[in-house]
Amino acid sequence: MSGGLFITVEGGEGAGKTTLIAALQERFRRDHGRDVIVTREPGGIPIAEAIRAVILDRAHTRMDGRTEALLYAAARRQHLVEKIIPALRRGEIVLCDRFVDSSLAYQGHARGLGIREVWEINRFATEDCMPHLTLLLDIEPEQGLSRISADGGREINRLDVESLAFHRKVREGYRIVADMFPQRIVPLDASLSPERLAEEAWRLIINKFGPNPG
Repeated sequence: MSGGLFITVEGGEGAGKTTLIAALQERFRRDHGRDVIVTREPGGIPIAEAIRAVILDRAHTRMDGRTEALLYAAARRQHLVEKIIPALRRGEIVLCDRFVDSSLAYQGHARGLGIREVWEINRFATEDCMPHLTLLLDIEPEQGLSRISADGGREINRLDVESLAFHRKVREGYRIVADMFPQRIVPLDASLSPERLAEEAWRLIINKFGPNPG
């Protein structure tokens, strides 16, 4: 991964990940003249997008938790080898909407499969290729779900319609994971305005990687 910069953005449903990534992409372009590869999980390449369609299909409510975890890991593996790792080897900046931490919070904690157990599945899938920085957008689940309801243009997927109790467990899981990896994961208050949140995130990037990140 020499020469590249791998930043992921995590958080519960409606936390504002997509909006923040777009703002950071523009900041890299405007302030540093750097093009950024923006991608997402599950997805980012055709095979992983096909797996995403299976995972998030609202008709698949009977999907077993372990099946779900394995599908996420499979999509992640292909995404890494086909898109992320080659980009990093070229010295490019990659901004990714979700990565391993989502699996740890959603399947490991909220589904009750065990964070350590899901971590081992993903260590195999990623060969320990991890982000240089993870921005964790922390938000009350009620507020995040309210944002989704108000966004008429957003597709409602299988995870969006989970119970409030599930989404509270996801938030709890993220906090556990952040404590596990404090050198990599930085929590941010996602209840802030999009503009202020983007400024906070950019300040963290500059503080960590210097005035010319990437």
